[in-house]
Amino acid sequence: MAKAAGKGKLLRITLVRSPIGYAERQKRTARALGLRRMNQTVEHADTPQVRGMIAKIPHLLRVEEQAS
Repeated sequence: MAKAAGKGKLLRITLVRSPIGYAERQKRTARALGLRRMNQTVEHADTPQVRGMIAKIPHLLRVEEQAS
């Protein structure tokens, strides 16, 4: 579990476009990331699982890397 933090790197993820009108699977991916509203920002550890979710909906997100 300690390895999951990925050397202390964090990703700041912001929902910049609405998932309305996109496939249900894409809506669920945004929801799984904890994004419920436009311009809402969440922080997640930089893990392969989170990177995979981001890769599925890059057209809806803005992603910034942070060192913590």
